[in-house]
Amino acid sequence: MKYGIQMYSLRDVTVNDFEGALKAAAEMGYKMVETAGFFKHPAEEVKAMLEHYGLELCSTHTGYTDLFDKFDDTLEYHKKVGCKNIILPSAPFKTREAITYTVDSINRFQPIIEAEGMKLHYHNHSKEFWPNYDGQIAEDEFAKRTNVNFELDTFWVYNAGLDPLAVMEQYKDRLYFIHLKDGIAERDSETGKAIGKSVGSGNAPVVDVRNKAIEMGLNIVIESEGLDPTGPEEAKRCIDFLMELEK
Repeated sequence: MKYGIQMYSLRDVTVNDFEGALKAAAEMGYKMVETAGFFKHPAEEVKAMLEHYGLELCSTHTGYTDLFDKFDDTLEYHKKVGCKNIILPSAPFKTREAITYTVDSINRFQPIIEAEGMKLHYHNHSKEFWPNYDGQIAEDEFAKRTNVNFELDTFWVYNAGLDPLAVMEQYKDRLYFIHLKDGIAERDSETGKAIGKSVGSGNAPVVDVRNKAIEMGLNIVIESEGLDPTGPEEAKRCIDFLMELEK
């Protein structure tokens, strides 16, 4: 099984040594990476690093200001680096006006992205599944009012009090990626927070989610948020746990 890693998991390394973080991910056994910024490295340089370490850039987390306000530059970077999946890690949704802004922006830019042979996806946290200040469920609004694809963060779904397997099935026609993540769910709709753990050491149904993702043919991207005691050490525990399932 080929696993990817969200490079935010290694943020204690990437901030000062992006190439070192890529090298570490490859040495752990990850085959794909999903970036959370390129730290001012030119696209051609990043592409060479990826090729050197045998990594596929499966997707990027690209902030909504970079995508919506710097669209031409962002699109050109993705073309040069060879990445076909742009993922919004979040976007405004806390009010009716905020959702309309995000919906209109997605509907404006997604056709251009698709014309270049790429896909646009939206990554959730827990709060997209709880009512916003105007009583709207953001994830439902994005699904109804746009054609955006989804990267389902299965732990944040679980933290929202939902069954991630059922939500994976609900969005199956627009689902290409999942974040496989673990933690201790707190289900606090005010903060949306939880306690991050390495995969296999929290209370989320990670084995069932993994098996469902394989059955559905999805890209599985590991995200680990705890930095326990460092990003690389926690990320290594994640992939070691998953590799044990294959024995």
